[in-house]
Amino acid sequence: MRDRSLLQTAAMLLGVVFLLVGILGFVPGITSHYSRLGTFGDVAAKLLHIFGVNWLENVVHLLYSVAGITLAKTWAGARNYFVFGGVIYLVLWIYGLLINLHGNGNFIGVNTAGNWLHFVLGLVMVGLGLVLGRRIVDRDRAGTAPAI
Repeated sequence: MRDRSLLQTAAMLLGVVFLLVGILGFVPGITSHYSRLGTFGDVAAKLLHIFGVNWLENVVHLLYSVAGITLAKTWAGARNYFVFGGVIYLVLWIYGLLINLHGNGNFIGVNTAGNWLHFVLGLVMVGLGLVLGRRIVDRDRAGTAPAI
């Protein structure tokens, strides 16, 4: 069994969380207003009765899952997953601020709660990528090889 760095373990765990979120987004009851899951241009269904989603966003969550689990295999992949994935979420947050959440531009069905979750998730992901990634680099400079 190969040792994983904390960064790689975190990427694997987040990938599993995204897998659960992506699957749960298709489960009636856990996702309220399920009949609106195909809605584009307005707040659609709500995951956990809070976060606006549609089938496209659920599929993206599943793709983030595959990326997290796959990229967790290497230290560099895990770092890139967090940094670039987090930047994408921050861009989605800005997008959510700029559009009318109840208008035609809302192709992912995001609502205010989901938009602010994108902001927090983006900050956390970028922060994990930079902080945990830096610690590995510092250990490498001290003469200890990074756990890859």
